[in-house]
Amino acid sequence: MRRALLVLALVAAGLVVPAASSPAMAAPGALTWSDEFNGAAGSAPDPSKWRYDIGGGGWGNNEQQYYTNSTRNAALDGAGNLVITARRENPNNYQCHYGTCQYTSARLLTSGTFQQTYGRFEARMKLPYSQGIWPAFWMLGTPVNWPTSGEIDIMENIGREPNTVHGTVHGPGYSGAGGIGGGYSGPRFSDAFHVFTVDWAPDSITWYVDGIQYFRITPASLNGNQWVFNHPFFLIMNVAVGGYWPGYPDGSTVLPQTLTVDYVRAYAWNTGGNPQPGGNTIVGLGNKCVDVASANTANGTPVQLWTCNGTAAQSWTSGANASLRALGKCMDVTAAGTADGTPVQLYDCNGTGAQQWRIEAAGDIVNVSSNKCLDARGASSADGTRLQIWTCNGTAAQKWRRP
Repeated sequence: MRRALLVLALVAAGLVVPAASSPAMAAPGALTWSDEFNGAAGSAPDPSKWRYDIGGGGWGNNEQQYYTNSTRNAALDGAGNLVITARRENPNNYQCHYGTCQYTSARLLTSGTFQQTYGRFEARMKLPYSQGIWPAFWMLGTPVNWPTSGEIDIMENIGREPNTVHGTVHGPGYSGAGGIGGGYSGPRFSDAFHVFTVDWAPDSITWYVDGIQYFRITPASLNGNQWVFNHPFFLIMNVAVGGYWPGYPDGSTVLPQTLTVDYVRAYAWNTGGNPQPGGNTIVGLGNKCVDVASANTANGTPVQLWTCNGTAAQSWTSGANASLRALGKCMDVTAAGTADGTPVQLYDCNGTGAQQWRIEAAGDIVNVSSNKCLDARGASSADGTRLQIWTCNGTAAQKWRRP
């Protein structure tokens, strides 16, 4: 939503996944933040959760509205919803970049109250509909230094396309009109509530409408540009009036227009939880599995990445002393080393710190003795990539999940 230019051209072909063939949504992690908008009619949104952007400077898009913190523009309806209202009015002689403002609206954000790295982010919304009206539910990376800090647009819609919503990302080299995104065509989104969702993992972002996947990106989608989606982002909701992309109100535009929000929820990234008795894979970069090389049980056998194959060499269980075990032996840091780049191997279980691992909610697997993360050497996902310990840095090479 925030960009130097508007998303005038999206990667459209082949992005809509029909419901019959759409991959099923995985279960999310634990709920980490939510607002159900329960409260008295006319009351303001919870100030412990939401703040406001205020002003009429065009917001980089030649928008025409002045954003306020008035309950005329953002208030609960008493029925469990937040209503953001765009109006044709100027009750306080607001000044905009083009002169005296013609419209007011609201832009709410969780900057300073909530941010998160990875997870599921979703809202159940009923969208407005009229020429020049532009609702959005989106995220910005912190600290904000756009486009380097990144942007994830969970849902955007423009009034002249009542049956289409868009999901897009922006970053260095793919900002503004070069944003990488997809569109989903469905019912007229102003006629009923719909759920708009992104699942954000270290190596992918996936968009859904009502549980139907319609777009997915990975670092390879960026054509060599930098993947900047490995740090905290905060949430934003707004209704803009006019701008380069949606166009401007005309004689057909009906105001006021409302974005009605039933809930906004955030969940932790689903790493699949701790390893369970009976064995399970540990999946990392490139959707490759943590593997014991050649299924060899000799002490010192490398632990590596390999294409998942369901064999015992990729079946890991939790053992005593916080160990991770496969083929009857333990995942071990070679020579009990603590330096960056120390290889990980299979070794007889001995209860030492070199074999103790802490599995964290964000997907890190941390060696207790060194306080360093299990890491794919060289950030490679090639079969045979050696696993090592490295200072924890939040990159995809250090993120692991249990399917």
